[in-house]
Amino acid sequence: MKTDVVKVSSRELQMGAVLEQAEKTAAYYDLPAKDALHLRLLTEEMMGLMGSLTGETEGKFWIETQDHEYGLHLQVETRMDSGKRERLLSTASSGRNESARGLMGRLRDLFDRNEDEDVVAFTNPLLLPGMYDHSSKPALDWEWSMVRYKGALHAQAEKEDGPAREAWDELEKSVVAHVADEVKVSIRGRTVEMTILKKMPDGKTE
Repeated sequence: MKTDVVKVSSRELQMGAVLEQAEKTAAYYDLPAKDALHLRLLTEEMMGLMGSLTGETEGKFWIETQDHEYGLHLQVETRMDSGKRERLLSTASSGRNESARGLMGRLRDLFDRNEDEDVVAFTNPLLLPGMYDHSSKPALDWEWSMVRYKGALHAQAEKEDGPAREAWDELEKSVVAHVADEVKVSIRGRTVEMTILKKMPDGKTE
């Protein structure tokens, strides 16, 4: 089943309409209270990322379910060029985006990149070797997986106390990392899509 698609923006999140889709999904599948809460928490975290994007950014939100797996989707069209990004960030007192910490903050950087930026070369602890898949793909055709990230990050964090250790500590504190089974971020040209996946076997099937 796929819910209604809700149009959202970084300035008008449409939180009521988005949460309504989560509540309707939980009710339709007769999810236990704990699972319904998890669905709501993941929805709120996703909308928190949307609200932190630089400038006026538009996107779409929806939920899809299949075989007890619930997929929350946020799709955004990148419209930022280097000059516009610099002008927007210059309005902040520090001249940079202060919220790019924690798992969702790091992922926000992937949504908030310049449209002409090579994401593979983007300076971000999420992009340590082995944590992304861009083999045989152009620079702007790319996918990140939290499961792959956890595995590679854990191995690297055990060897050093630098960025990998800091990123692992942030991951340990992340609501999304603890509740979700998988998070994927894909970049296809100018379109960035995040999918948060959560298995909830206690609900009814269609």
